[in-house]
Amino acid sequence: MAVTVFSRQLPMFYCSSFIGCKRYISVTGQRHSQSPSEEFSLDYLRGHQEGIAVFSFKRHTAKNAISRSLLNQLREAMDTVKFDNSLRVVILRSEVQGVFCAGADLKERATMKVEEVGPFVSKLRGSLSELENLPIPTIAALDGAALGGGLEIALACDMRIAASKAKLGLVETKLAIIPGGGGTQRLTRIVGPSIAKELIFTARIIDGSEAHRIGLVNHVVEQNDKDDAAYLRALKLAEEIVPQGPIALKMAKLAISKGSEVDIESGLKFEEACYAQVIPTKDRLEGLQAFKEKRPPVFKGH
Repeated sequence: MAVTVFSRQLPMFYCSSFIGCKRYISVTGQRHSQSPSEEFSLDYLRGHQEGIAVFSFKRHTAKNAISRSLLNQLREAMDTVKFDNSLRVVILRSEVQGVFCAGADLKERATMKVEEVGPFVSKLRGSLSELENLPIPTIAALDGAALGGGLEIALACDMRIAASKAKLGLVETKLAIIPGGGGTQRLTRIVGPSIAKELIFTARIIDGSEAHRIGLVNHVVEQNDKDDAAYLRALKLAEEIVPQGPIALKMAKLAISKGSEVDIESGLKFEEACYAQVIPTKDRLEGLQAFKEKRPPVFKGH
């Protein structure tokens, strides 16, 4: 049975055969002939991982290359989670061995008319801005190659974890173009303009260890025999985040993201405004009461 993202067009039913998570699945399509609806899934984890959602890229036939269909499914998933107050973290991962995302679907791109390319890249850029602006923390688990647009997806996440053997790079200049999904801006903000220029000018591909050394990823993990080593580390990080106050997480993300774009005085004003949002919440009072009673707090996002 083929897993797909939430869809209003396909007949869906709940399947409880996936241990620890909820998936909506379609009865259409065959595994040997992958349809667009089988290329992506949105899963909600359960048990002690309640509050974690996982975006899984699974376009096996094209190394998760970004097609119109895949981009639309990513956008639909983002529209779903951004209004879900039960979520605390979103993890982006790949189920295709050895690759997170190989970048743009160049075969599809070659069939586009010249006048179609600009709007598609603009849609990608806007989609990754939506990803960056999701109100909850996001983690990219890079267990394989993240190249071009694939790395741009990871750059739009709040945190990145890479396997030591993962390959990362913005390689667009090899094709006589430049990163168009926000890569020139986000890479610069993360590693600084000098390093960003070197990586983009040379179209250099680096491994997970080098990416960690220059601050491109938060953590690097040895892959060894585990194809999902980065994903497992991302889960551990997500589990650390889940117990925290959900409104506090949203406000902290907003304060950091907006404050990093302006001078320190303006950033402090953003922080003040965001702090004001948590003062009247029931969660803040619950945190104080739990501290007084020496018990774990139970936050409800109120």
